[in-house]
Amino acid sequence: MAKIPDRPEYQSELFKRGLEVRKEVLGAGYVEQSLEKADDFFAAFQQITTEVPWGQIWTRPGLPRRDRSLIVLAMLAAMSKPAELKLHVRGALTNGVTRDEIKEVLLQACIYAGIPAGLEAFKAAQETFKELDAAKA
Repeated sequence: MAKIPDRPEYQSELFKRGLEVRKEVLGAGYVEQSLEKADDFFAAFQQITTEVPWGQIWTRPGLPRRDRSLIVLAMLAAMSKPAELKLHVRGALTNGVTRDEIKEVLLQACIYAGIPAGLEAFKAAQETFKELDAAKA
């Protein structure tokens, strides 16, 4: 398992709160590896990513994580960000979203964001499902 470096960027309470949620949703191994790989230049990005979306937004009581995952999937599909979508498909499954619900969100995104963006999202989700299924086998 990766070791999280002792960087000044990683010390705030907000970072620690965000880190906990980020690891629960995306997986501790992935998150710890991301933080460990960050050099002096990239550590600031890791800080803002952990503190703002994960520490400030994902910890708010207004929506359950499951709903937040659905929203993130729709936005990533609309922005045609397949690499990030793959990561959040895993997170959505962790948060209790089903594959059928992911399909429905991506179909909705096809209509409002366009077929090309939807196609990229479907490909990314399908690839993620295949990876997860292969890991189980």
